[in-house]
Amino acid sequence: MESLSEQPWDVIVAGTGLIQSLLALALSRSRKKVLHLDQNSLYGGSEAAFSLDEAAEWVQQINQHPSRTPFEDATIQVLPPDSDNQAKLAASRAYTLSLSPYFLYTRSELISVLISSKVYRQLEFMAVGSWWVCSSKELDNQGHDGDAKQLFHRVPGNREDIFSDGQISMKAKRTLMRFLRHISTNGDDEEQNELTNDNMSEPFTNYLSTKFGVPAELHRPLLSLSLSQLDEQQTSANFAVPRVKRHLASIGVLGPGFGAVVSKYGAGSEILQVACRASAVGGAVYALDTAIESLADEVTSDSKYPVKVRLSNGETVSSGLVFGSAWDVPCEEQPNCTKVARSITIASSSFASLFPVTVEGAPVPASVVLMFPGDTLDSPSSPPVYLQVHSSDTGDCPRQQSVIYGSISIAGSEGQALLERAVDRLLQAEGPEASALWSLQYTQLGRLANEGPACSLHSHSSHVFSFPPPSLDLAFEDQTVDLVKAAWVHVVGSSVPHDEFMIFEDREGTSDE
Repeated sequence: MESLSEQPWDVIVAGTGLIQSLLALALSRSRKKVLHLDQNSLYGGSEAAFSLDEAAEWVQQINQHPSRTPFEDATIQVLPPDSDNQAKLAASRAYTLSLSPYFLYTRSELISVLISSKVYRQLEFMAVGSWWVCSSKELDNQGHDGDAKQLFHRVPGNREDIFSDGQISMKAKRTLMRFLRHISTNGDDEEQNELTNDNMSEPFTNYLSTKFGVPAELHRPLLSLSLSQLDEQQTSANFAVPRVKRHLASIGVLGPGFGAVVSKYGAGSEILQVACRASAVGGAVYALDTAIESLADEVTSDSKYPVKVRLSNGETVSSGLVFGSAWDVPCEEQPNCTKVARSITIASSSFASLFPVTVEGAPVPASVVLMFPGDTLDSPSSPPVYLQVHSSDTGDCPRQQSVIYGSISIAGSEGQALLERAVDRLLQAEGPEASALWSLQYTQLGRLANEGPACSLHSHSSHVFSFPPPSLDLAFEDQTVDLVKAAWVHVVGSSVPHDEFMIFEDREGTSDE
C-alpha cells in the first residue's frame, strides 16, 4: 500500500461512526479526495457491532483507555462453565451485538437518503413490532406456561387495536381517540387552533389529563411511544406530542402493521459499514487502526491544504479540512455529555408471545420495545428502563435465542441494577427455561433527545471541526442527516447544487434491472 502522505487530501474524516461514514460517502461522490480514518481495528466507533470475542477485546480497551471513546465502566458476565445453560451459548461469530441498536421510523430522513444514494440495495430491514408497557402486578409462577406477555400491556397501534382492547374502558377509548384525532390533524379547524395555544411546557401526563381527560392508565402507553428517557414529570408535552405523532404517522408507510424498521446484522453498524463500502467504491481511502495524534491548522498559509495531521503510524499528511467526533479529533476540552447505563444480554428464549402479527398481511416482527416504569422495578422516582428485544431474524443471534438491549438514563451501579432487574423480570415471566447466557454492561456518554436537537458543528479552527456527542435516542435522530449535509455543504460550497446531496446515479451494472 502506498504511503498516505504521498498526496494531499481534500478532507480527512476521523472515525467511522454513522455520521462520519455518511459524510465520507457524500464527499466521495462529489469527487473529493477523502481519507477516512479510525483509531480502532473495527468499523463503527461508538456504533460498532461485535462478536463475543470482539466484545471482550472492546471491554478491555474501554477500561484501559476510557478517555478515547464515549464509553466507561464496561464489564461482561458469563454463566459459569458448569452451568447447564452454558452449552446453549453458541460460537463467538454466531452473534452480532450492536452498540447502535436504534431503529428507523419509516418516515425517517435516513431512509430517504439510503434510497436516493442507492445504498439501500445492500441492506435488509426487518419490521419493529409492538410496544409493551410492564405491569406492576406480581406473577404467580406456579404452573407457569412460559408466556412473557402476561407481564405487559400491549400499546394499541391503531383505531382497531384501541376498540378491541378489553383492558380499556369505553369512556377511556373515546378520550384517547379525541387526543389521537387532535395530533393527527393539520391545524385547520377551530379546536386544533385553540389547543395549539396550550401550554406545551407542562408535563405530558398533565396535558393529557387536563386537556383531553385521558385517564392515568393510558399515560404510560402514550409515554412509551415518545421514547422519553426521563421520568413522567420531566417529560414535557412539547417533547412527547410530536414524537407520538411521528410514531402513529409512520405506521403503514412501508407495509401494514408496523411503523419502524431495524437493519439486519447489527442495526446502525450495518448501515455505516455499507456506507463505507460505497465510499471506497467512490474513491475514498480507508485506514483502520490509525488515529490522529496531533494536528496543526496553518491558518495563515495560502496552501489549499493548510492542516498538517500527524498520524499514529508515524506519517504526517496534509488536508484541506478535518471532520470527526470529539473523541477522534484532538481537542483541549471534551463536550458536555449525559451518561446513561446500557446493557446487552443474550437470552435463551425467543419470547415468541411478544412478537405477534397484529394486522393481516403484516410481516413477522424481528424487534419489540418494552418499557418498565420505575415503580415496576421498585424504584418509583426513577426514569423508565427500555428494553429492545431482537429475535434471531435480525441476525444478532442463533435461532431460539434473543438479544436484549437495555437503556436507562441513570449511569453507574444504580442504573445497571435497574437494567438487571428489568431483564430478570422479563426472564422470570417467560418461565424457568429462559435465562441470561451472557451480558455486557457499560456506561455511554452522549446526548438525550429530551435535551433538545443536536447542535451544530463545533469549529476548533478554520479548517477543523467536530460533530456533537452521539445521540442516545432509541430511534435514529433525523438531525444527524442535517449535520452531515451541513458538513458536506461546507466542503463543496457552491460547486455542487445543494439539492443534489446524497442523490446518486446508478453506476454501470448496478441498477435494479
